[in-house]
Amino acid sequence: MSLSISTQERAKIFIPGITQLLSKNPTRFSEGIWPSYFSKAKGAYVWDLDGEKYLDMSISGIGACVLGYADEDVDAAVCDAIHKGVATSLNCAEEVDLAEELCTLHPWAEQVRFTRSGGEAMAVAVRLARAKTDKSVVLFCGYHGWHDWYLSANIANESALDNHLIAGLSPQGAPRELCGTAFPFAYNDTAELERLAEEHKDNLAAIVTEPIRNFEPTEAFLSSLRSTADKYDVPLIVDEISAGLRYNTGGAHLTFPGFEPDIAVFSKGLGNGYAIAAVIGKERVMRAAEYSFISSTNWTERIGPVAALATLKKHRELNAGDRLVALGTAVQEGWARLARKYGLDIHVGGMKPMGHFSFEEEESVKNAYFIQLMLEQGFLAGESYYAMYAHTFEQVEQYLDATDVAFSAIANTKDIMSKLVGKPTVSGFGRIA
Repeated sequence: MSLSISTQERAKIFIPGITQLLSKNPTRFSEGIWPSYFSKAKGAYVWDLDGEKYLDMSISGIGACVLGYADEDVDAAVCDAIHKGVATSLNCAEEVDLAEELCTLHPWAEQVRFTRSGGEAMAVAVRLARAKTDKSVVLFCGYHGWHDWYLSANIANESALDNHLIAGLSPQGAPRELCGTAFPFAYNDTAELERLAEEHKDNLAAIVTEPIRNFEPTEAFLSSLRSTADKYDVPLIVDEISAGLRYNTGGAHLTFPGFEPDIAVFSKGLGNGYAIAAVIGKERVMRAAEYSFISSTNWTERIGPVAALATLKKHRELNAGDRLVALGTAVQEGWARLARKYGLDIHVGGMKPMGHFSFEEEESVKNAYFIQLMLEQGFLAGESYYAMYAHTFEQVEQYLDATDVAFSAIANTKDIMSKLVGKPTVSGFGRIA
């Protein structure tokens, strides 16, 4: 791993924080042994800079590569677009095709705006809600990105995001003047949602939630989200950045009969790794984009819409959502079974296609040792598994066989710290645990 480690050391000099995405930071795995950088990828396999090949049973491009790495059909569409030109003084027609396709998949939606990343798409959604209502306060549940509107929840109380993101996250850099403009509520807690809405009713701009994360929403919660938004005449925004395309070719909220948001936000899997995000919504809310300045040069390039159209087409033809759920279910059941086999106390959670487990004791050390043992067996693996269509059930069995070996070693090693080659894992996202 000489090239991977030396590249990481160079990154520490030239890139503050080492990586652009916190979830890919080597400290979130086991710094010193996690390869960190790839040279190529195909299907479910990744090669590091030193030429080592791994079966990726970890975060799958942090959920972006829903079909698999270097998908031939998506890449072919993108390469064709590249050869024809991706940015000119005119707009690409594919963005109109994609907008129409997303509205067809979500019959409640009428208009669409595009960005290139999930965080900025969420910022656009919140801007639209505030422009529509001419108010400021946002009530939210779950994780919704790095922008000021979200981090401002921790200005008055640095524990506000503890059950939604990372415990004790510093809001340093977010204007202190935003204090009191964003308030979290617990998932499935209708009483807290309704209390906060009544408390801030004179300045309430939006209600934001993830559709699903560690457990499913209750019917009462879904009903309260919609009725509370209607009562105070504010947009209900559903963040589908993680959940979208995991259960079906569209949003996870479509699996809840009769439930309709005013805005839904997509990214990650929408382009199978290519940069594209979408804010879809009802016309009465989306029209706010005409009088609020929301504009960016790179939102007009061609690659993102082309990749999204190809991804949606293949995803629908394959009925990929069913396979992703089945793969994730098999992995979660395997974790639980193997933990019982070796008497390990673990917590298994997350939605089926994007699951995770955690050791209840000595988590950072045991996770680092698990990563180390899995790398030795040829797997990129940590406490999370994000399913890709490219994964096979045979690969899941191979992964669980390797997990069996790792769990056995963890259960039978008294001084795990002495076995570590890398450093213990730094804790990551809580995500409404």
